Formats: sequence, structure tokens, C-alpha cells
Amino acid sequence: MAQGALRLFALEDTAQLGAAVAAVLGQPLAPHEEREFEDGEHKARPLEGVDGDDVFVIQSLHGGPVRSANDKLCRLLFFIGALKDAGAARVTAVSPYLCYARKDRRTKAFDPVTTRYVAAMFEAIGADAIVTLEVHNPAAFENAFRHRSVALTAAPLLVAEAARLAGRPLCVVSPDSGGAKRAELFREALEAAIGEPVGRGLVDKHRSAGVVTGDLFVGDVAGATVLIIDDLISTGGTLVRAARAARQAGAARVIALAAHGLFMPGADEALADPAIDQLIVTDAVPPFRLAGAAARAKVKVTPCAPLLAEAISRLHSRQPLTSLLVY
Repeated sequence: MAQGALRLFALEDTAQLGAAVAAVLGQPLAPHEEREFEDGEHKARPLEGVDGDDVFVIQSLHGGPVRSANDKLCRLLFFIGALKDAGAARVTAVSPYLCYARKDRRTKAFDPVTTRYVAAMFEAIGADAIVTLEVHNPAAFENAFRHRSVALTAAPLLVAEAARLAGRPLCVVSPDSGGAKRAELFREALEAAIGEPVGRGLVDKHRSAGVVTGDLFVGDVAGATVLIIDDLISTGGTLVRAARAARQAGAARVIALAAHGLFMPGADEALADPAIDQLIVTDAVPPFRLAGAAARAKVKVTPCAPLLAEAISRLHSRQPLTSLLVY
């Protein structure tokens, strides 16, 4: 049996995505107030009672275009605290992009494990669960959180896009060894969706002190449309390296698919590279940083609201999430 009435909030930094999720659910966004103070402090509060309710708060925790990831995280935590103080029976944070998820282990002496510290803050403020999309390392994410943690996969969204290419030779390529499992799961899902064999490939990559090296390519992509699968695109450097390697191996076309397009400085130039034909991302992070016309023309944004709405609906009604999760 569901726990209380479903209440859906979206903080103003993620208002557009929140409205889209609400529309899919047929559930209006609950009203709330956000106020700024002269010294930079802020507050947020629900404008209706939530006592005994099952509350979901949508806030994607990427930096920009107005506030930093730190500021968005702080606002989300404070609002969750306010909801718990107001008597909400359960509060679930829905953060399609989770900040600090990439800092999930020590790579240098005395490094912080920031993912774990973020988890501790959610736990301390009283969050009952957190939902995110295509987290960088699902195992590290689940181990960091002691309350319920839901790592959705973007595969249902991206497979639907890739399935339109059925009827031509396809090959799924991971841009590095760390993403090999993600790419293989995607390949299997695509193969099942189109009922045709899909090839596989891998590009070697080594990163040290921010410098990426490695040019080994494994896979038979001659004459195929190559689908490069990753969790996120930052500067686009890794993507370009993989695309060029695939082209040199004989790929006829290269399309990249990722859940999150951060598009940090340098991405405009990288995505304009002729080795890349198209890039498909979700709107968990809107492509507000892309300025170059050549790069923008290659980017297709697919909405993640249907996937988030489905997860919220299943969580509220206590239905299994199996088909939406990363394994």
C-alpha cells in the first residue's frame, strides 16, 4: 500500500524538468516558496501541509547556469529538512544529475571520497531515498548511501533513439575500459529491441593528472554505424578520441549517446570534429553551455521526464523498479 498522498515538488533551478515530470504523471507540482536574503542566505518552504505525505523533490545538481552545484545541493538539503519538520512521512530526492558522483574513490594520497560525504549529508537531513540517473559508478553510489539509493539507467531512453537505426550494421563501443559493462548492457538491450545482431568495440584510455592517453581500438566496425556509449560528456575529449579511433578502423558513421551533457569549455570545438556525426543526450543537464553552431547542430536532446515519472510512480505505489535500474 502506498505511503500517504503523493506530493511532487521541483525547486526553481529544475523547474522546467519538474513541470515535465508533473505533466507525465498527471500530478500538479505542489506550491512552495524560495526566498533570497541580502547576505546570500536563502530559504525554501512548502506552502501547503505535507503531514503524512509521500514527497518527491526534483533538483538536478549540476553547476549552472545560475547557481553552483554546491548551492543547489545546499538548497535541496535544507528543503528536505523543512519537509521532514513539516511531518512528511517519506521524502525522496530526485536528482537526475548527482554532483560529486565522480569522486567516489581515492586516486591520490589523502584524497576525499566526496560521494560518501554527500551521502552522509542526505542521511543527516532525513532523506529517506535518493534517485539519480546514470550515476558514474553504480556500485560506489549504492555503497555510499545507507538509505535507499536508486540508480536509474538511461538505457530505455537511449535504446529508443538507437533503435531507429535498425536495418544497418551497428556496433556499440565503450570509450574506455571503465565503461565496458555499461556499453555491453546497452548493446544487449539494443539487440533485444531491434532483433538484429549488434557488434561491440572498446577504446583504450588512461587518465593521469588530467592527461588522457591511449589509442588502442578493439572491434570490427568496418562499414558500421558506431554508437559510442558513456555516462557523461564533459569537454568531449574522450569522445573525440574514440570517434577518431572508430573512423580509422573503418566506421561509416559515429553517433555518441550519453545521459549527461555537461559540455564544459572545449566541448564546442570537440563536438565540431568531423569524426562525430551526432550526439544524443538527455535533458537531465540542459545544454546551456554550448555556444558554437556546429556543435549545437549535432546535439539531439531526448527528454528524461518519462523515465523519472515512471520511477516516481513505481516508488510511490511500491512497484518493482527492476527494468529501470543499472546492474
